[in-house]
Amino acid sequence: MSIEENVQIVKVFFAAMGRSDKQGLLALSAEDIVWIIPGEDWPLAGVHCGHAGLEDLLQKASELETSFPEPPEFVAQGDRVLVVGFARGRIKATNRTFEDHWVFAITVRNGKLTNIREYIDTQALARASEMV
Repeated sequence: MSIEENVQIVKVFFAAMGRSDKQGLLALSAEDIVWIIPGEDWPLAGVHCGHAGLEDLLQKASELETSFPEPPEFVAQGDRVLVVGFARGRIKATNRTFEDHWVFAITVRNGKLTNIREYIDTQALARASEMV
């Protein structure tokens, strides 16, 4: 696939995330996708493998409210697409807010996302997740 096609697939994936479209996300993901979210002490941290791991991650993500006040930037080379953005959100369980500058490094092969590695402000997310 071309670089432009890979970027378009990632854009469609992000649009599906914004709609909480589980079936759309699964359709765009390889059966053996690996999604790595660094950190600890917050609900989404960990390594999420395969469609079962993705479904579990999406369930956990429903515990967060997130908005993206500005469109992300897409940078691509070969089968890698970097998505650079900013988010604001709230952890529902604690009612605490966070702001997060982030980068997703995404690998696209044969039209499917095979690997996602997030680079995020783990400290801001862990603080927002702390029960007081």
